Amino acid sequence: MTQSIAAHPDRLLPAEPAVRDIARSLYKQVAGLPIISPHGHVDAGVIQNNVPFPDPAALLVTPDHYVTRLIHAGGTSMDQLGLGAAPADSRQIWKHFSAAWPQFEGTASGYWIRQEFEHVFGVREEPTVENADRIFDAISAKLAEPGFRPRELFKDFNIEVLATTDDPLDELASHRALAEDPSFHGRVLPTFRPDAYINVAHASWARNVERLIAAAGDGAKGYRGYITALENRRRYFVEHGAVSADHGVRTPATLKLDAAEAEHLFEKARAGKASAADRDAFEAHMMYQMARMSVEDGLVMTIHPGSYRNHHSPTFEAYGPDTGHDIPVAVNYTEGIRPLLQDFGTAKDFHLVLFTLDETVFSRELAPLAGFYPSVYVGAPWWFLDAPDAMLRFRAAVTETAGFSRSSGFIDDTRAFCSIPARHDTSRRIESAFLARLVVEHRISEERAHELIVDIVDSSPRRVFKL
Repeated sequence: MTQSIAAHPDRLLPAEPAVRDIARSLYKQVAGLPIISPHGHVDAGVIQNNVPFPDPAALLVTPDHYVTRLIHAGGTSMDQLGLGAAPADSRQIWKHFSAAWPQFEGTASGYWIRQEFEHVFGVREEPTVENADRIFDAISAKLAEPGFRPRELFKDFNIEVLATTDDPLDELASHRALAEDPSFHGRVLPTFRPDAYINVAHASWARNVERLIAAAGDGAKGYRGYITALENRRRYFVEHGAVSADHGVRTPATLKLDAAEAEHLFEKARAGKASAADRDAFEAHMMYQMARMSVEDGLVMTIHPGSYRNHHSPTFEAYGPDTGHDIPVAVNYTEGIRPLLQDFGTAKDFHLVLFTLDETVFSRELAPLAGFYPSVYVGAPWWFLDAPDAMLRFRAAVTETAGFSRSSGFIDDTRAFCSIPARHDTSRRIESAFLARLVVEHRISEERAHELIVDIVDSSPRRVFKL
């Protein structure tokens, strides 16, 4: 039986003994701090309803596009992974996953799953074709225990704050129920995510806009009703505990249009006559409007650009979005975000968190922007970059220009609830490793490193997301 390496106490810490000793000390200081997760995609209803998680494949494989994309790259079909219209046998999906396990060596997904096996489910074997049934049964037995219900795990994982991602017209019933439940100790906060109401290219944009205006436009029509409805729904989210508005856009472009120009593009889009340039201009203008609204209502504005969504059209048509073929593209923040920053970059209490999938942007654009504008913070490594080596590259790229205080704190950005502690633990170890190197190189004192590690892990996300 091949034993997992996930239990090693020095995992991810530096190999050099002197540096490792300091990293151990730093990590020990923050290992037990509560988890602050200000951006993620877990459904609040999962926590509120507290029903048992499904079988291992439905929990750990099928919904995780980090996992399915790599198995698919090895030749397994999406149908075999449970993503097709026809029902798939969970045990068989698990066998496909187990057979593909060697493909995950060296990947962030492989690291997280090992941590989940070891530290959540007590599974200390490496998955193989031979032990697939045994591991499936062991995890299934754990999932049937009362202590593995979502609320119990929320407590065991030491989660203090968990933010979800929500449609602007969501009534937020689960969030309200959790906030009013005296037996639940924790904060599950909604996040305003208006992409499908701003991106004209979205298949349901026109229908979404009509619903939005009818529901929250205060009787106003057209563009004025549209803006009014967005403002009203944002206030509704604030009243229900939201601290941020998130924007998944193709580019970080922003544009300030006067009301007449914006209304013209809006009506053109509603009539189905907008060109690609019109659509881009309207979305860029609405990003400017979202910043204006954030200045007014206090919601932290986060921007997640740079993904070519649904790169493989046949897969998208057959299986839908979020099935593993969103591919990063280069972005231009310096020029794209400038119209927004001209008016709001120094606005009092405005917080703007900028993420990227383009590593070249960290040192060239984001760190210099955050090093000048009081509103700008550098978002943590996201999606393809939330891996150990990429996290180290991020920290080295931004710190010499922006310091430690201008970054967001760790963002897990996950739908995979059981991976949350593994992801946060990864970040804490990597930050400890980076700081330990600076201590050994006599670039910071060890005393200061101990102060910084607490700020990075705990104080930064509270400060940036106004928690």
